[in-house]
Amino acid sequence: MEVVIVDRPGDGAALVAGAIAALVALRDAPVLGLATGGTPQPVYDRLADDCSAGRLSLAGASAFLLDEYVGLPAGHPASYRQVIEREVVARTDLRSEAVHAPDVAGEERELPAACARYDDAIDAAGGVDLQLLGVGSDGHIGFNEPGSSLGSRTRLKTLTARTRADNARFFDGDPEAVPHHVVTQGIGTILAARHLVLLAWGDGKAEIVARLVEGPVSASVPASALQLHHHVTVIVDEPAASRLERAGYYRETWASKPAWQGI
Repeated sequence: MEVVIVDRPGDGAALVAGAIAALVALRDAPVLGLATGGTPQPVYDRLADDCSAGRLSLAGASAFLLDEYVGLPAGHPASYRQVIEREVVARTDLRSEAVHAPDVAGEERELPAACARYDDAIDAAGGVDLQLLGVGSDGHIGFNEPGSSLGSRTRLKTLTARTRADNARFFDGDPEAVPHHVVTQGIGTILAARHLVLLAWGDGKAEIVARLVEGPVSASVPASALQLHHHVTVIVDEPAASRLERAGYYRETWASKPAWQGI
C-alpha cells in the first residue's frame, strides 16, 4: 500500500488524472471503476478540464459504477447513475452507453440475479483497470458496512443510520429521504480490480484513514481489506493524514520515488 500525502485535494486529483491518462495511453479500451459522493469530485473536475483542453480522451474507455441506491425513481438526481452522467459523461467524452451501473429496476427478489450479472459483466469487460474509492467515516468502502465479508461479491445491502445521515446532504439534508437499501460491489469484487485508488480529504477522515492504513485487517473496518491488495494507492490531504503514525515515512518514500513510476 502506497500512501501519498498532498497539500490539497486538487493535487491528489492531478495525480489520479495522470494515472488515468497513462492508462489510456497503454490500453485501447481501459476500464474505470467510478465512485460518487464529494470525495472523487476533484478528480472528475480535473478529468473534465483535461478533456476540454485536449490533454485526455476517454472516448475509448468504459466504466462500472461502484454502487446504486435501490428504490429511487428512474432519473432521480441523487441516483449514482445520474451523478456520473452529470459529473463525468456530460463534461468529458466518455460515452454514456459505455457506463454500466447495477440493475436495480426490478423487484427486490430479482436483485441477487442482477448482482451476479453485474459481476459477470465486469469480468467480461476484462476487469477494472483503475477503481476509485472513498471511505466512509465508519470505514465502509462502496456500501460494504462494518461486518461485511472481506470476500463478498456484488449484492444487496442495508444502510446503517450513520451512513444514511452522512448521505443526507444529497437529499436536501433529510436522512429519511435516503433509501435504506443499495446494491454495491462487494469487497471481493473491489479487490479484483488491478489498481485501487482510495481518496480521503479533511480531518473528519483522519481517524479512519489511520485505521485502514495502519490498523489490523478486520471486517470491522472494511476498507482495511485494501491492505491485502497488490497495488493500492491511498491519497490523502494533510488534515486526513494527521493521525498517521508513519506519515514521515510516507512523505520520504513519495519524495524519493522515480517520477516515471507515477502512482
